[in-house]
Amino acid sequence: MARTVREEQVCNRSESQRTQTGAKAGDSVMEIKLLYDGKYWIEPLVKSATWSGDVAQPHRTLSISYSNTLNADDKRIAFELGKELRFYVDDVGLFRGVIFTYDIDDKGDTTITAYDENVYLTKNVDTQKFVGKTAGAIVSSLCKSFGIPVGTVANTGYVIPKLILRDMSLWDMITTALTETRKQNNRKFIVYSREGKLFLREKKDEIVRWMLEDGVNITSARRSQSIEEMRTAVKAQGGTDEKPITSTAKDAALIKKYGMMQHVESADSDATASQIQQLAKAKLKELGKVGEDVSVDALGITQVVAGTAVYAFESMTDIVGGYYVNADTHTFQNGTHTMSLTLSKTDDLPKLEYEESEPKKEAAKKKKKKAKKKSSKANNSGNGSTMKVLDVVSEMESIRGGAKK
Repeated sequence: MARTVREEQVCNRSESQRTQTGAKAGDSVMEIKLLYDGKYWIEPLVKSATWSGDVAQPHRTLSISYSNTLNADDKRIAFELGKELRFYVDDVGLFRGVIFTYDIDDKGDTTITAYDENVYLTKNVDTQKFVGKTAGAIVSSLCKSFGIPVGTVANTGYVIPKLILRDMSLWDMITTALTETRKQNNRKFIVYSREGKLFLREKKDEIVRWMLEDGVNITSARRSQSIEEMRTAVKAQGGTDEKPITSTAKDAALIKKYGMMQHVESADSDATASQIQQLAKAKLKELGKVGEDVSVDALGITQVVAGTAVYAFESMTDIVGGYYVNADTHTFQNGTHTMSLTLSKTDDLPKLEYEESEPKKEAAKKKKKKAKKKSSKANNSGNGSTMKVLDVVSEMESIRGGAKK
């Protein structure tokens, strides 16, 4: 049977030696432990464990392959969906989450997938309106409304004038708010889970502590470059139809080298000329880069996960310098710990654009314009009939009533 917590406390070292899996890059063997439902240590019959994450998702994932039988006839543990699963490497807790899928065949071979608590950001959909709030305040408000435990939430700075978010997951709402913030102040923030709580911190330049190098810990690598998504000029536009505000930012050096490629960015209707100018500059900085995709397989380092930075050197592919980790998959199997990484020169945190225009709102604006024209004509006629004036007033009242709905 699986060891209980108390049995784990009194087991001898020789047993835990048999469950050692994984290796630090050029270092000693790692010991993994898995605790199910706070009661059972299940690592002795684990075939493999895969721990992964992506900056495009708020949660990390743990998948384990497990032999859930001792005699080929009876199940060892009756796993239940919704129960907690914890993962430790060298007695350091790396993962704490909830079992979402459980699969078992006639031989007792079992696959279990768990997500950390931030997965609930993707499992709840709602419609929300926020006025005069920062992205950090929006995160706190959403978590409070849906009972999601919160740790530290960073001050994101920019006060978003208005956000109307319809039929969106909480994660998409948060991503939209962070995208609007990044447009204005170019500050980046990352959401993560620790000890069952949600945290929001600023993604500042980090001290790079880890090096990946061919002949040392890199086992394979691949690199591709493209200017497909590059833009050498950005035109930001806002204001109203009557008083449009535009600002264009260009990179002369990029235009000379790669040609003119312009992106158009829509600003909030309440944005000032200064904010629109800043938006154009920030968007150009984001888009005026050569796209590069780098993937590396290497000996595992548990601290290297999505959102961190590494130095990488591989001679054939010309992978040289500092990179951000966009996605990671760590595999613990057959006494080894390996990792597969997706790297990027740019910090590609998730983005979700906010579209302010709404069909009903636009229709109401058109009706109001027509009503104003009719009203103007009636006033200019000097002695127009009272019936026409009343018709205009009636139509205006109708429009106001429709807008309120």
